[in-house]
Amino acid sequence: MSQALDIAVVGATGSVGEALVQILEELQFPVATLHLLASMESAGSSVMFAGKKVRVREVDSFDFAQVKLAFFAAGAAVSRTFASKAREAGCSVIDLSGGLEEALSIVPEANPEALDGLKLPVVVSSPSSGAIALAVALAPLRGVLDIERIQVMACLAVSSQGREAVNELARQTAELLNARPLEPRFFDRQVAFNLLAQVGATDEQGHGTLERRLVSESRVLLGLPELKISVSCVQVPVFFGDSFSVSVQSRTPVDVQAVKLALDGAASVERVENDDYPTPVGDAVGQDVVYVGRVRQGIDADHQLDLWLTTDNVRKGAALNAVQLAQLLIKKMA
Repeated sequence: MSQALDIAVVGATGSVGEALVQILEELQFPVATLHLLASMESAGSSVMFAGKKVRVREVDSFDFAQVKLAFFAAGAAVSRTFASKAREAGCSVIDLSGGLEEALSIVPEANPEALDGLKLPVVVSSPSSGAIALAVALAPLRGVLDIERIQVMACLAVSSQGREAVNELARQTAELLNARPLEPRFFDRQVAFNLLAQVGATDEQGHGTLERRLVSESRVLLGLPELKISVSCVQVPVFFGDSFSVSVQSRTPVDVQAVKLALDGAASVERVENDDYPTPVGDAVGQDVVYVGRVRQGIDADHQLDLWLTTDNVRKGAALNAVQLAQLLIKKMA
């Protein structure tokens, strides 16, 4: 058993923060004292951990010298404000916001060696749900494919934008089912029973922040800095569970049977046979794996591999990866 650590969770009252606390308990992570932190608006509430209520305090007044490890799950602005202060206080940081561009992205199933040589305290990043799903599914294929290009259609659950977006989908759905006038609030238009071809604001080239983040993180995680990646993010009317249609272009012909064998032997991958396919609601939500289905060669291209992925974006695609990364870090702290 590793030595118990004093730990902080910043953003403890959000959906990802709550999942972090739950998984720390489920995996019996060696926690000595757990400090739950949030904004002034959320401070004062309580969250259950190990059978006890833990009071949530304001992050603004917290002394990070009290802890050795902190998870940041409160958004990019909070991470930019407090992560450097935490590290200066001797606390290692695992950031889930994507707001710390200098932080190295790590997925234990894909690039755990990235921690080698880093000196404590460290600031590392648990990447976006899409990058985690791609890394978990594609890292095992590096030995059987010479990957040249990836094309991704990311179908993102509204929970990827937080609890307010989840509430918005629920409210819009109720309004439409009860024949009441629909009033968009969080989204700029109807999301219930609809598809939105853009997630968040776009830059001058028309690419969204999540799209660019998925590209840059995937290159790092797969160890392919020159990899060509095309990404389109779509907002779908699903509460939890991201799904991805992935097309991989290989420099050599695709051996589908070798691909299936590699997936079957991979950690955190559950492959579904081609006479079936996984869905977020029926399979992924609440689970700790990336489901892979519809594994097939391109219709008219033997160098192309097509896949369908789905995963719990809050659990596996955020909280669990961060805790697994923490498990690697505490080995360096021993």
